[in-house]
Amino acid sequence: FRAYHRERGDDQRVEILCPDSAHGTNPATAAMAGMKVVEIKTGARGNVDIDDLRAKLGPRTAGLMLTNPNTLGLFDEHVREVADLVHEAGGLMYGDGANFNAILGIVKPGDIRFDFMHYNLHKTFTTPHGGGGPGCGAVGCKAFLAPYLPGPIAVKDEANGTPVYRSHVPAKTIGRVKSFWGNFGMFVRAYAYIRTLGAVGLREVSENAVLNANYLRVKLQGTYPVAYDRACMHEVVLKGQLREAPAAKTLDIAKRLIDYGFHPPTIYFPISVPESIMIEPTETESKRNLDAFVAAMLNIADEARTDLQILKEAPTTAPVRRLDEVGAARRPILRYDAARFRELRREEQHATADEQLIAPSY
Repeated sequence: FRAYHRERGDDQRVEILCPDSAHGTNPATAAMAGMKVVEIKTGARGNVDIDDLRAKLGPRTAGLMLTNPNTLGLFDEHVREVADLVHEAGGLMYGDGANFNAILGIVKPGDIRFDFMHYNLHKTFTTPHGGGGPGCGAVGCKAFLAPYLPGPIAVKDEANGTPVYRSHVPAKTIGRVKSFWGNFGMFVRAYAYIRTLGAVGLREVSENAVLNANYLRVKLQGTYPVAYDRACMHEVVLKGQLREAPAAKTLDIAKRLIDYGFHPPTIYFPISVPESIMIEPTETESKRNLDAFVAAMLNIADEARTDLQILKEAPTTAPVRRLDEVGAARRPILRYDAARFRELRREEQHATADEQLIAPSY
């Protein structure tokens, strides 16, 4: 984006607009590229607030980073209007493909006016996810931005009817970003997944993912308030705010799910929704599994009303109880320290019975 604007003499275009519902990686990416991040409000229906967008567009706008469907699990109903406003202001549209699993074979990114898009292969195309990688940088762009892509890239030519591949450095490239090949195996796996399912299969993936999420939404919204009262895409965002048990928190609900045999869904994200519970069943879950999950969630709501302490003490069937997650994040122990280890053991031994961790002996 910066190279494109600079060549046009628009050096002042250094602002990237990001919705307040965006994943933190969006503003972080823009900041790492030396851009200034400008936050855009979310409207009453979970869309980009058009009035706020208009107010913040201007001659310094380089572009808008947008996840669509967004992090609230909703397809932005005004995405084309949003894109038109950004383009009219001289900016570009960057698409975050984090939620592409909801629109495979249904929506083309270019048709909703994205100029550039990255694809999260681990969220849609079955590649591994964990430990921060492995990443590989699967991106796509419209032709007018291709000359600015990092290089070299592989291009396909024809020689006497035979495909020939060669290394090519785009004419106006921004240069290398990382080592050329990266985690190439991720592309191979994603490509195999795409070829295996084909156009019909990919569309079925999204249709089933959206159906499953809306099934959970309808089954649970009478007990757990929905963040936005409208059809969702592949994930539904609920609030762990039970009207008849206000002392129950989202964390309590998530921990109690462990006792019912379910890995807890994402909680407290998106951060713009209080006590949020983000549930993404995906296309692979059967109705039987979905019904079992619904039953567990409803049972937990009943427990919150009748015996809240059950939730506050959960989980009771896991190898450990509640960990100090804040402490683990702010004071991580990344290597063995004998003195620190002995101190932790003493703290554990002096803890009350209710606070002790249920863990193997050292």
